[in-house]
Amino acid sequence: MLHEKVALVTGSSRGIGRAIAERLGKEGASVVVNYATKAKEAEEVVATVQSQGGQALAVQADIGKTKDIQSLFEQTVAHFGKIDILINNAGILYTKPIAEATEEDFDEIFAVNVKAVFFACQQAAQRMSKGGRIVNISSTVTNLMFPNYGLYAASKGAVEQITRVLAKELGGQEITVNAVSPGPTDTELFRHGKTEEQIGNLAQMSPFGRLGEPLDIADVVAFLVSDEARWISGQNIRVNGALA
Repeated sequence: MLHEKVALVTGSSRGIGRAIAERLGKEGASVVVNYATKAKEAEEVVATVQSQGGQALAVQADIGKTKDIQSLFEQTVAHFGKIDILINNAGILYTKPIAEATEEDFDEIFAVNVKAVFFACQQAAQRMSKGGRIVNISSTVTNLMFPNYGLYAASKGAVEQITRVLAKELGGQEITVNAVSPGPTDTELFRHGKTEEQIGNLAQMSPFGRLGEPLDIADVVAFLVSDEARWISGQNIRVNGALA
């Protein structure tokens, strides 16, 4: 149980982030629901957590900007007094051959998927007390290496390396740092730009014959931030239905 714990989940107004925020709230954590533009959806997540008897706060922040990241942490601590759990979930995805990717494409995806994770981890490292938990959301794409996913795979590969290094740096404070790598998961982000045929083919790649659901990911994250996972750190857990 996560009673008296404060969790910050980036990009948690929808998709996997929303499932994680609601799951941690169900376990008793006070949850900061970060969003970029989806204010209504973020407030719906807050309402869900509160309906389960928990506390929650929606905070707008563009995590591609370091000043917004700092403000997000400051608002979290100002409202709840501390931070115990950080889930770096926010990310962007689009596909394009490496030969066609522009500098603007590179800068945009690395700002959200890498820079934001790095500086959010930095804020957490400076503010968390003994026994904190950090979980960074990566992707099974770093193992599968699909064509046209070069920028995305590169950004998530960086996230995995940040995770491993930070786990070494924070172990003395009993703070665990892990990555979770979902496979194809049925979210708005995943479905964007794909045909139903493509989605069906990806679903059939798993021996379970289906896409992952956001709760499949959230349940694993909930375990990793629990006391029972205190001896798991520096790991990348692939939550993908045996896809890879």
